[in-house]
Amino acid sequence: MGESRAERLLRSVEGVAYWAAVAPAVACLPASLGYRIARVRGDWDFRYRHAKRAEVVRNLRQLLGDDLGPDDAELLAQDWFRFASCNAIDVMRLRYRAGPLRRLVEIRGREHLEAALAGGKGAVVCSAHFGSFDAAFSLLGASGFAVTTIGRWQHNYTAGLSSAERRFWDLVYARRLRRHRHRPNIEPWGGRVGVAAQAAAILHANEVVTISIDAPPLDGDLGRTVDVPFLGRRAGLLPGAVTIAQVTRAPLLMAFMYRTPDYHHQVLEISAPVSMAGDTATAFARCADEVSAAIRRRPAHWAYWASGGDLARLGVLMTDADRSPSADPTPTPTPTPTPAPAPAAEPTVEPTLLADREFAHDGPADNVAARG
Repeated sequence: MGESRAERLLRSVEGVAYWAAVAPAVACLPASLGYRIARVRGDWDFRYRHAKRAEVVRNLRQLLGDDLGPDDAELLAQDWFRFASCNAIDVMRLRYRAGPLRRLVEIRGREHLEAALAGGKGAVVCSAHFGSFDAAFSLLGASGFAVTTIGRWQHNYTAGLSSAERRFWDLVYARRLRRHRHRPNIEPWGGRVGVAAQAAAILHANEVVTISIDAPPLDGDLGRTVDVPFLGRRAGLLPGAVTIAQVTRAPLLMAFMYRTPDYHHQVLEISAPVSMAGDTATAFARCADEVSAAIRRRPAHWAYWASGGDLARLGVLMTDADRSPSADPTPTPTPTPTPAPAPAAEPTVEPTLLADREFAHDGPADNVAARG
């Protein structure tokens, strides 16, 4: 059952209040108490956002059904909502020199990143829309690494947002992340050139480039995707991170931030360099395998469970059209001509605290505002 207009308005008001006032205040409390409050808010969302909860549970069961027990999908969905609320606290704890968050995060594998930079060719750090990934990128910057992210600020490209809404998200979200990054984001977009050249210049300066590699491609980028094994299926992803690493000879490392059972401590794991041997598709498949393995280890951390549309665009989930009788590969012919379909529009990004329509990301490295 969908939400009424009043319910959508109430949820939007609650979301804005949470990011603008509640989360900043809660982030000033002792960590155990602050994240407990965030967890309670996540439980409230899990209980009352019926449609979103049903979608998360359905997608978990479709993709991980063989690995899940009878109640596992519901428990993972509850954690998914909890993590969304806790991620907002992570962003708020990036205040000052990010000390409040740094004290809660253990960085494992820092030596791998330091050794990569010792080679003088910079380093590419790959992740996914997994856990508090945006805060993790900024945390690296606050920990002494010169970090630049390839990715779009979601609110700058969301259709239908007013200028006031864009300013709001820039103030409460992007600004807090941006202050710990060495350079402005490199924002890829359909038809925009020079992203690889900008990244190469940063790597030539022996700095760090971060990128999330798991988002669905735009229509205009479909011809450049690589088909790789992913969660036991096949997914079409853009291999730009590997292309940049191979061209510049910069080491490529994988990084994922996991939340521990107490919800306020986290572990940021950085891998040793991934082998770039073979062609681009072969090397990229190794990166996709790391993302897939991370999701299987900690499923509730992955952002995309809430969007069947995104999962279908990745190619790992069937759409409703695929399931319908009209999708039969041998339909009965009809002599009645049908009108030509209208051209498909590019997907737009909807901020999940302001609107609850289909959440479709705008590219392979976008920065996702809170998914509460």
